[in-house]
Amino acid sequence: MEDKFDEFAKRLQEEILEQAREIYGEKGFNRWMNIKYMGVIEDPDGHARVTGRCGDTIEIFLKFNGEKVEKASFITDGCASSAICASFAVELAIGKIPDEIAEITGERILEEIGKFPEEERHCAFLAAETLQEALTNYMIKQAKRKEEKR
Repeated sequence: MEDKFDEFAKRLQEEILEQAREIYGEKGFNRWMNIKYMGVIEDPDGHARVTGRCGDTIEIFLKFNGEKVEKASFITDGCASSAICASFAVELAIGKIPDEIAEITGERILEEIGKFPEEERHCAFLAAETLQEALTNYMIKQAKRKEEKR
């Protein structure tokens, strides 16, 4: 009996993974299976937390070294699509200056992923919005530091 159940469970898992690969494409599927850049950065230079209309929340943390993002990470309470999109959003920000980060949009994230389900595209725009808010937070902190030095 246990062998049949184990065999059933294995087939079911393989079927689920194959469906996920079909839905997210190879690049999105691989990221789902190996999420990168997830976690909190203590004392970030830029940080934002945005909740989308779908109820998912993404937080993004940016750490700069000079003018460029040295480290970036995210956390989310959302679905796989939110995690995939946030992971790609922070990956796109690493090594970039603020002007380059400002150009990272939901469409850019979707281009980077490749195939993505139409009904989940809003997750890319949530990730981009959160990234832009984290950048804004960084820019405000920088302006305050300059003001304090005067």
